Amino acid sequence: MIEYFIQDELTLKRWRRFKGRKTAVWSGIALLVFLFLTLIAPLISNSRPIYLNYEGKSYFPIFSEYHPKDFNIEDSLVVDYRKLSAAEGSSSVWPIIKWDPFESNKIVDSYPSRPSSDNWLGTDDRGRDVLARLLYGFKYSIAYAFFVWLLTFIFGTIIGGVMGYAGGKIDFFGQRAVEVLSTVPQFFLLIILISIFTPNLWWLIGISSIFGWIPISYYVRGEFLQNRKKEFVEGARALGATHFSLIFKHILPNSLTSVITFAPFTISANIVGLASLDYLGFGLEIPTPSWGELLAQAQKHISDGWWLAVFPSLALFFTLTFMNLLGEGVRDAMDPNMSN
Repeated sequence: MIEYFIQDELTLKRWRRFKGRKTAVWSGIALLVFLFLTLIAPLISNSRPIYLNYEGKSYFPIFSEYHPKDFNIEDSLVVDYRKLSAAEGSSSVWPIIKWDPFESNKIVDSYPSRPSSDNWLGTDDRGRDVLARLLYGFKYSIAYAFFVWLLTFIFGTIIGGVMGYAGGKIDFFGQRAVEVLSTVPQFFLLIILISIFTPNLWWLIGISSIFGWIPISYYVRGEFLQNRKKEFVEGARALGATHFSLIFKHILPNSLTSVITFAPFTISANIVGLASLDYLGFGLEIPTPSWGELLAQAQKHISDGWWLAVFPSLALFFTLTFMNLLGEGVRDAMDPNMSN
């Protein structure tokens, strides 16, 4: 099906090489399933029913906000949908997991509570459902990892491309500046900046991208230095091609192989980076669902909260394993020395 839409011969060969690595294909499918589940998380895990029939009227609490007066509630500013759905004559359709990532289970005696029929993977130290926080937390992890990679890819490609294409003094002084920046203790500086600004997700992405472009710029610079002297570029220059045409039509498309090859591995590293920041308390704002924050809780409850360490660790393990297997498939597909 995909091959039908691929017209370029080189792209078709790369796709066939990737498809030939079954572990990469199945890993890609698994990651797409994870992504789909986290995107529809409100339909899977929520403290509101998908559908509620109350006093003969139909409501869709997941999709719409209702005021307590809509249910003739006068003594509360919050709608208790569990109580409404249990009322006589009412009917409801609930998500598979009847908890959102912020709601505490007030029925259990102490927190964190063990896995049970109410909370399949247990609760954290505030009584919140671990499975719900894992499900919602993947959305933040993959969003952070992808957008940090995207920003660093853009900045690294621009800076490395300019140095590689211009050469001479621009390349010399630009490379010295990059070498100086690369000696900065980046992780500690990021922690300092984060502690100053107390960022949300988008601020965190921006701050984390400040130094992430440096490795990418090395690869792009090297590719530009190599490709700018090749015959097809010299031929295009002799025919009067502009600098814009030379860069974006001839050099850049032939210089992104290494960057694309390392993309899955970079995204994996970013997922670990966010988990590390959350573990140290410098990541997403509380109470945002976070895998690293669950692991930090596990450290405090080693004797009475084993599930806080096991399940977030398994989520990280499978995500990173699938991402790395996908990266190996992309690497083989982009390698010109691999046979069909």
